[in-house]
Amino acid sequence: MIEIRDLTKNYGARTAIRNLNFTLKKGEVVGFLGPNGAGKTTTMKILTGFMAPTSGVVKIAGFDVFENPLEVKKRIGYLPEIPPVYGDMTVQSFLKFVSELKGLEKNKIKDHVEEALQKTLLQDVRGRLIQNLSKGFRQRVGIAQALLGRPEVLILDEPTVGLDPRQVAEIRDLLIQLRGNHTVILSTHILPEVEATCDRVIIINQGQIVGERSLVTKSKRLRLKVRQESASLPADLERIPGITGVEKKGQYYFLSGTGDDSLNENVAEFIVSSRAGLVELAEAAGELESTFINLTNKNRGSES
Repeated sequence: MIEIRDLTKNYGARTAIRNLNFTLKKGEVVGFLGPNGAGKTTTMKILTGFMAPTSGVVKIAGFDVFENPLEVKKRIGYLPEIPPVYGDMTVQSFLKFVSELKGLEKNKIKDHVEEALQKTLLQDVRGRLIQNLSKGFRQRVGIAQALLGRPEVLILDEPTVGLDPRQVAEIRDLLIQLRGNHTVILSTHILPEVEATCDRVIIINQGQIVGERSLVTKSKRLRLKVRQESASLPADLERIPGITGVEKKGQYYFLSGTGDDSLNENVAEFIVSSRAGLVELAEAAGELESTFINLTNKNRGSES
């Protein structure tokens, strides 16, 4: 669905991205991660046809972004980091306006607007001026305009910026619902959001891809401290359902595993029943966070 080959963008003497190569399959949700200045926004602007590359090829649904720009734009829903909304319009009138700009069939515009309002939970503010909405609601209006027309590809740059925890959870649920129906590339700094919604992650640093990994199997990492240790404790911990690895560092055991919150319960139940004395059990930095930090632990350039 998305194909990028040898993509490079120079700003004068500075190279923002260099020889990027990756593909996204139809219906796949991919997290595009990197520190500030890594080249994420530059890549997204090129994907949407907003900016031309210095060299390389970008295709969406088989169409070259710069040879067939109109065909590509028909298939893309884009949310830039700053939502492109007009404050002096109501939510509903703005979405109707964007539908007309996208060339949607006139007799179906009402249905498309209603669907976008429902998916982003904006029904109750449809008649309010956008300039009078909170930052979080304006962000949701930006997501709604990206969903208009049911585009095959969604490109979302920091979609949960400015949202409170409840709204973040709502958008996370929405992204999960979009899986399979849309191909989604999601740029964000919130790693738990990526782990909860994405099938795969691509990590970029200093304009180059430094790592990729699948997130189909959800993992978690726990930090454990007990009052009474024993030589058999590491082996006993590894036999707990859901535990895939045990590592001892100082006073703490770091447990890798898969599954939901039942893993915490299994560990706590075992420690209590073994009379080892549970002092601390908490979520530790996950594998994705550790991978991200290790791969991007270099000098960072300016924002791109």
